[in-house]
Amino acid sequence: MKKNKSKIAVLIPCYNESLTIEKVVKDYKKALPEADIYVYDNNSKDHTDEIAKKAGAIVRYEYRQGKGNVIRTMFREIDADCYLMIDGDDTYPAENAREMCDLVLEKKADMVIGDRLSSTYFTENKRPFHNLGNRLVRYSINKLFDNQIKDIMTGYRAFSYEFVKGFPVLSKGFEIETEMTIHAVDKNYKLVEIPVSYRDRPTGSVSKLNTYKDGFKVLRTIASLFKEYKPGIFFGIFAALFLLVSLILGVPVFLEYFETGLVPRFPSLIVSGIFLIVALLLWITGIILGVIAKKHRQLYELIMNEMKRMENAE
Repeated sequence: MKKNKSKIAVLIPCYNESLTIEKVVKDYKKALPEADIYVYDNNSKDHTDEIAKKAGAIVRYEYRQGKGNVIRTMFREIDADCYLMIDGDDTYPAENAREMCDLVLEKKADMVIGDRLSSTYFTENKRPFHNLGNRLVRYSINKLFDNQIKDIMTGYRAFSYEFVKGFPVLSKGFEIETEMTIHAVDKNYKLVEIPVSYRDRPTGSVSKLNTYKDGFKVLRTIASLFKEYKPGIFFGIFAALFLLVSLILGVPVFLEYFETGLVPRFPSLIVSGIFLIVALLLWITGIILGVIAKKHRQLYELIMNEMKRMENAE
């Protein structure tokens, strides 16, 4: 049986947001009166779910802790033409919601990114290491994946149905925004960024993001996804490093041999040979995995085309 599909679904993952969730729900109901507002409670202890329900939201639950787990469940359970994802902490004003949804509904974008960093983020956010972390993540992804996205980790995004149903969520926590950005870039989805205003959390509201612990997880996710999406370059870099060490150790030995006919430094020669073999193995590994990654992208396109055909047939 085909599920009823909402035109617009507003997705709000929440964990202990009792101070702000009522205002967030009401603001977005006013901005998008035709939308279904979904609040997914992630083991809150402060009655966030009850407050959201009274404000008019559809409340559901995800008991596996972590934002990535919540997003995975939301994407699986909800059908809509357009999905608007926001945080429950009232840091994203609703004034941009209509524009973001229209870009998706008019088929101009598969993902609309609410760009905080070009607006008020650096003046509103009072956590300097968060600012540094955002710059570092942005620089890393744009360099590694050859893009110019301004805000990688924003929690304010709109998605098409095709993107949501074709996105394999693997992250469990706050790495989710990084993962979906890299996935969209790799699969050549239509991305649009618009500047959105940002305001810091109100007094008494506490961020769930741990600057160091979650920051490390995000950087680890970037490295892991770079290896998986661009294995040729990833293994090629390490192959070049091992080759460089091999040359540094081996070239002087060969020069001595050509000058004297002797090889007095056999350990250096042996280590040089080992590093050369490792470099060749890494290079070959990168070539093989690069072909597999390309085939996976081709298969993904075929699956998405088939999904689109079946949707049109219904």
